[in-house]
Amino acid sequence: MVRIAQSTVGDDVFVVGGGPAGLAAAIAARQKGFRVTVADYTRPPIDKACGEGLMPDAVAALSRLGIQIGLDKAYPFRGIRFVKGRTAVEAEFPYGIGRGIRRTALHDLLVQRAVDLGVSMQWGTRADDSYLRAVHSAAGIAWIIGADGQNSLVRRWVGLDAPRCQHRRFGFRRHFQIEPWTNHVEVHWSTNCQMTITPVGPTEVCVALLASDASLRVQEAVSRFPEIEKRLKGAPATTTERGAISALRTLKAVSCGTVALVGDASGSVDAVTGDGLCLAFRQAAFLAEALSANNLGLYQRAHRRITRLPVLMSQLMLFMSRRAWFRQRVLRALARQPRVFSKLLAIHVGAIPPASLGLEGVLRLGWELLIA
Repeated sequence: MVRIAQSTVGDDVFVVGGGPAGLAAAIAARQKGFRVTVADYTRPPIDKACGEGLMPDAVAALSRLGIQIGLDKAYPFRGIRFVKGRTAVEAEFPYGIGRGIRRTALHDLLVQRAVDLGVSMQWGTRADDSYLRAVHSAAGIAWIIGADGQNSLVRRWVGLDAPRCQHRRFGFRRHFQIEPWTNHVEVHWSTNCQMTITPVGPTEVCVALLASDASLRVQEAVSRFPEIEKRLKGAPATTTERGAISALRTLKAVSCGTVALVGDASGSVDAVTGDGLCLAFRQAAFLAEALSANNLGLYQRAHRRITRLPVLMSQLMLFMSRRAWFRQRVLRALARQPRVFSKLLAIHVGAIPPASLGLEGVLRLGWELLIA
């Protein structure tokens, strides 16, 4: 017999998973007036291999949750730069600035905000099948939110574990002590892998590797990127290497009965898009609206709508990663048409709708691809 802690009795919402997605969902539900409990088998601060860059739309989503990221905890960046050999293309965000922030610092901010709002925390609690059944039958529990990551037990428990599509890669992250050399996040391209450089402090950068080869590690992969290798020469590592799976996965449904999924439990995009955390924060807000309306169908529709573009971007960037000829053509075309790249970045961060690229922009990029 599984005993549910007394603090959950009378709660309206029970969140399984205390990472960023679960905490964002708890905060958003609390803002709607629900009583909320979060359970996680680990204890804060929770770390994870992550590129650690928050785009301006992610910063704005956090602000709506009541979380302001000061420059004492983060480092600003103003845009994105793609680099392949001597070819480079960059664009600045059309509004706001991004934040490079250590994953542990971000988790601390989310935990503190949740606690300040009165969310009940149950750290060190493993939610297996018997625990979930007990939660489901507990008096006062109206909703269960699964925010327990890519291998979600909640998703399996309610029978939503059938992905529509899936592509897996392997991500590794390490920090180095060096003054950032750019105010952009850099994405360096090579065959079947990318390396992302995100400034996270005045004397520290986050180096993240995404690769199809599970045995490739950051230190070994640096040699594939001569510019990064030159920059990092002599820079001491400040953290040990961490790894994680980066998956493109979509689900047929993200809710069943009184159970809803959020964050990676509800599907995920490839990490090269930089959209994972922003999607989780936006999903949390839409989920809270649906709970307030007592209609999870609203969440299902919103979830499908806001993930459509990130999934498309994932598919495009994965194709670029696998096809050298296409990657070279795209980067050369964007380098010749920087205004098109600026528009694409604006679309990516939600500043303008996809239709804003216009027929002229599509034709211009198509012509550049043909002649690249």
